[in-house]
Amino acid sequence: MTDRAPVTRSLAAFISGFTPSALPDEVMAYTRTLAKDGIGVLCAATHESVTAAQGIGDFAEEIAGNGPCTLIGRGQTVDPVNAALANGTLGYAADFEPHHPEAILHPIAVMIPTALALSEAENRTGAEALAAVALGCEVTYRVSMAMNPRALYDRGFHPSAIAGSFGAAAAAAFLLGLDEEQTVRALGLAGLQTSGLLAWQDDPREDARPFQMGLAARNGVMSAMLAKRGFGAPDRIFDGGHVVLDAYTAVADPAPLTAGLGVEWDGVMELAIKPYASVSFLHPALDALVGLLEDNALTSDQIDKISLRFAESGAHCVDDNPLKGHSAQYILPVRAAMGRLSFLDLFIDRRETEPEVARLAASAEVVRDTGAFNDAFPDFYMGEVTLTLTDGRTLSATSKVARGYPEQPLTAEEMDRKFEDVTATVCSPSRRAALAAASEDLFNAPDVRTLTALLAQAPDA
Repeated sequence: MTDRAPVTRSLAAFISGFTPSALPDEVMAYTRTLAKDGIGVLCAATHESVTAAQGIGDFAEEIAGNGPCTLIGRGQTVDPVNAALANGTLGYAADFEPHHPEAILHPIAVMIPTALALSEAENRTGAEALAAVALGCEVTYRVSMAMNPRALYDRGFHPSAIAGSFGAAAAAAFLLGLDEEQTVRALGLAGLQTSGLLAWQDDPREDARPFQMGLAARNGVMSAMLAKRGFGAPDRIFDGGHVVLDAYTAVADPAPLTAGLGVEWDGVMELAIKPYASVSFLHPALDALVGLLEDNALTSDQIDKISLRFAESGAHCVDDNPLKGHSAQYILPVRAAMGRLSFLDLFIDRRETEPEVARLAASAEVVRDTGAFNDAFPDFYMGEVTLTLTDGRTLSATSKVARGYPEQPLTAEEMDRKFEDVTATVCSPSRRAALAAASEDLFNAPDVRTLTALLAQAPDA
């Protein structure tokens, strides 16, 4: 039996035998940092301008069954599956949560809602919830790397959603206490539900984009809950028959699923924390732009044109994308003209309210690179920004690794300021302070209910 499915069973054995003490101290420490950042962004997504959060919350309130799991921002509890769906959608709605550059993933957006829902349902400790987040992020990363994230993008698949279903299943299996056989089935059921098309780029409301993280969370929770109840499933999803890896790319390699498993935690330790609310592909370019503006003491009225050189393989995501958070022709002008970038800019079109943003947006262009920039993608989201000034000069800067990456981490002060800024949009000062304290103390908490009670509240800022 083991020889029939060595990869699937090795992964299932690791998940079913996992304990929080298996995490190296530095992995748990960074998970705590990532979780606080993700919790702040999750809370901010309850803002009335975030249409995806409003729509999915209304839906869950109407159709969800009774249960112990918090609907964030809604002041009520529902069943775990619908809580994961709704809160997972919120997790990615603001496009400001931690991400994995190499694997092109947003696993924190999926894992925090998954962990909170099942920790409430199973009365798990805060440390166990955090351990589930780390486990889920690691499995998501390994699945994405096995499938090859660049190949997924080339075929129009979204790695975060597809790989995220397996990560959520792993996190849920741990919190539900599944044994190895049950975990094999949970992974098989997650494989049957994997989904996620980049077609969400054609939804200018940006509802479909975060919905896919909600689907991943829902898929993982439902898979684990069904497996616990004895529901049948494929038992070699990564090994034989219609292997899920081969279903999505022609260059899949199962080796990353188990290589260094339990020893290497790159799915956690290589996560980057966003300093900007936008698609992560634009973060190096934003750093380059900010450097040009500050080093040359430029104001936006001195800029005649903005040009971005970016990898051909990823340019379709940033070149005049109808989603404002994914459009270089929108994001770069907003930062140049307004001196900052808020997640609310993704939901309020500044081209309609700010003439300077509209002027720069009309001038902005993306140059698709088929050379060094393209070769570096997706390991690096290299961006070269060139500003043509009104006096005829041109200034250029290139950035390869953005601030917030593990190589260039944000300072503790920057992290605190980000948490304050995003939560201030929906929280009173007292609630904001309480949410920060609950997030920081989650590791020591006997359960997650102090945190979820604060997240349950409707916006009060």
